Amino acid sequence: MARDIHRKETPRAGSSLPPYFSIDPDAALAELDAPASTAGFAEIAAACAAGRADLASRGMNEEGKKELRLFSTWEITRYLIPVAQAHFRRVLKANPDLPQGRSETEGGAKWFTLDEVLRLRAFFAAQGSKAKDYQPYRPEGLPAKMVAVANFKGGVGKTSTAAHLAMSAALDGYKVLVIDLDSQGSMTSIFGGKVDDEWQTAFPLLARHYGEHLRLENQRRLDRGDAPQPLDEALDAAMEMTAQDVIQNTHWPNIDLIGAQLNLYWAEFQIPVWRMAARSWKLWDALTERLEADGVLDQYDVIFIDTPPALGYLTINGLSAADILLVPMGASFLEFDSTGRFFDMLHSTFASIEEGENLAARALGRPGLAFEWDAVRTVITRYDGAQQGELAALMQAYMGRVLSPHKQDFTALIGQAGEQVSGIYEADYRDFNRETYARGRETFDETYAAFKKLLIGVWRREALQEQRAAE
Repeated sequence: MARDIHRKETPRAGSSLPPYFSIDPDAALAELDAPASTAGFAEIAAACAAGRADLASRGMNEEGKKELRLFSTWEITRYLIPVAQAHFRRVLKANPDLPQGRSETEGGAKWFTLDEVLRLRAFFAAQGSKAKDYQPYRPEGLPAKMVAVANFKGGVGKTSTAAHLAMSAALDGYKVLVIDLDSQGSMTSIFGGKVDDEWQTAFPLLARHYGEHLRLENQRRLDRGDAPQPLDEALDAAMEMTAQDVIQNTHWPNIDLIGAQLNLYWAEFQIPVWRMAARSWKLWDALTERLEADGVLDQYDVIFIDTPPALGYLTINGLSAADILLVPMGASFLEFDSTGRFFDMLHSTFASIEEGENLAARALGRPGLAFEWDAVRTVITRYDGAQQGELAALMQAYMGRVLSPHKQDFTALIGQAGEQVSGIYEADYRDFNRETYARGRETFDETYAAFKKLLIGVWRREALQEQRAAE
């Protein structure tokens, strides 16, 4: 007898159908919202902004500003100044003019601000053993090193890696500038930056660079008897601004910030308009040359640039400015694949710029353009050794020295820091047991150690080159 194909079969005991079967259309309709409109996006954005402000405010003081926590004697002598606790206390007792810290309880541990720690480090560097690295290596006379942290793929820990490296370098004693080129402004939020519009971002620096080029071009036009191109009000305003106008202090005494907010994305539309109006404008030099002209490269040791997750004009500026390029990536096929395509796009983009510039340079008998980076490294982030060891080893085999052998583990401390819009170095270890805190710090300490070795090697190579040139 033919089977009735429309007859519903009763599932066997112990087996249930997947949840996407038997969805009732009327029940689905009852749960559906009204059609969305443009105004609805504004409502969602406002709700997110309110929630973001609420979360961010939990790390702020009564004045509505972020405040860096204090550091205990235990932390200082274990992580920041390489001396024994007993010796540290003896030095403080013998030098009452030094910061003495404060105790939260009678006879309790002493706690210090980071600014006080930096003063103490300087004292030990001047008076202590010359065999110890109280101050980080920094050759005299060389400019700051700029470090771009970039990748196409979202969720790989790009901003988190840049922020924690900046904090690590600051704890190590370096003077740090962070430049947020991502209009999402996540890095700006981490450092408590206040940015009202694009005129408090890197945009005026790019605009001024273009404006200065246009003025030179206009002078050449006038010399030829041609009419000049007008500078609009925005360019006139940018011509009066310097990097110091957009650099703001943070709650870290030795980290400053050029922040970002949504309006910065306008640069992605404005820059190609400028480029079309003045084809000879070298947009890829804009950020570097403005920072150099304003003395920024002499005021800081390390400058971290957080780029957008796309190869647009802002990213090109950040990558062109960088001496060191760091590319965070996860140990998954999709992120390995995406990172490979990212490097392919980097090659295509910068090779195209070089080809176009060098064609004209050869015709005029001028030196050609060749982009160069002191070092390029990828680093595996959010690593789970139990699940990703085999794939990470395969990635290492194919990428070789470009892939840092250190892998940044994901720990509970890292997760909690992300939930609180802060870095792990801003977490108070008393909120954990010391073992959890030490383990959570360890993975980022190792990430910084790998980066610092790269930084010192680059600086040392440059210092030796200058020394040989002088001889």
